[in-house]
Amino acid sequence: MAKHYDTGYKELFSYPEFVQQLIEGFTPPEIAELMDFSTLRLHSGNYITPLFEEKFEDLVWSVQINWQGVNQEVYLYLLLEFQSRVDHTMPIRLMHYVACFYDHLLKNSTMAASQGLPPVFPIVLYNGSRRWQAKQDIYEMVRPEPPVFLQPYQPHLRYYLIDEGAYTDQELEERHSALSGVFEIEKASVDHTSLQQAVNRIVSIIQEDPNKERIDKILTRWLKRHLQRLNAGINLDQLHSLVEGKDMLAENLENWRQKERQEGRQEGHQEDHQEGLQEAKRNAARKLIALTEMNDQLIAEIEELPIEEVEKLRAETQH
Repeated sequence: MAKHYDTGYKELFSYPEFVQQLIEGFTPPEIAELMDFSTLRLHSGNYITPLFEEKFEDLVWSVQINWQGVNQEVYLYLLLEFQSRVDHTMPIRLMHYVACFYDHLLKNSTMAASQGLPPVFPIVLYNGSRRWQAKQDIYEMVRPEPPVFLQPYQPHLRYYLIDEGAYTDQELEERHSALSGVFEIEKASVDHTSLQQAVNRIVSIIQEDPNKERIDKILTRWLKRHLQRLNAGINLDQLHSLVEGKDMLAENLENWRQKERQEGRQEGHQEDHQEGLQEAKRNAARKLIALTEMNDQLIAEIEELPIEEVEKLRAETQH
């Protein structure tokens, strides 16, 4: 089973402004144009039956849209998919999740089946290092393609994919939102220079936001959690604001970089030392091969070398 980890994204997307930034910045513009984001309303999630037992993060929001002069409610089903591998069963999972959500609406008397079901917009947000290759509609998994008379009877459900790693740095900068800054920080990972640049950019975005204090608090909590997940090993207990504490954060990030560089040098010295010891053993073995009648097994035991290496040295010496 793939390992999931706490990204802090579930908290981020429990705030309407980040849901709005996700729709406006990373889905087709014609979708965002229909939505009245002032009507965003968060619903309790976790409608999943034991068919899928793995831990995952999902959120459901409703929003009013205006389509051909008629107002209607649409549900945004947001699945946060942060596994270490691409899940090729995603179309099956999404179909199951949406069916469970509809079942929840009916059981809680939110609506009656005779009145119909509301539209759902399923979104998969993925941040793995490998690019997403799973099918996006369950119909595409039906192979071989069924004959024409059977095609109308096959399941159809398509989800919209947002693959963070597929966006270039320039594309993220062009979106100029707090969420694009989050994606940029995620993408930088442990590249210290890119990480510091991404942090600087998100601080400037926060400073321009009309709700600066609220966004600052949300993103400060997220970044502290993110750095903890990267095993940065820096104490950020005193960091309560990215804007006010940007210098302290920069100093901590620089200390982290210096520490890793120092540890890298130490590891290099240790590797050089070990290689020196091994070469000394090989030289001693060469002398024993040239000056004695000892067999390879005995030389290997004396010099604590693998027998295969001694045999290789003997072959080289004889040539």
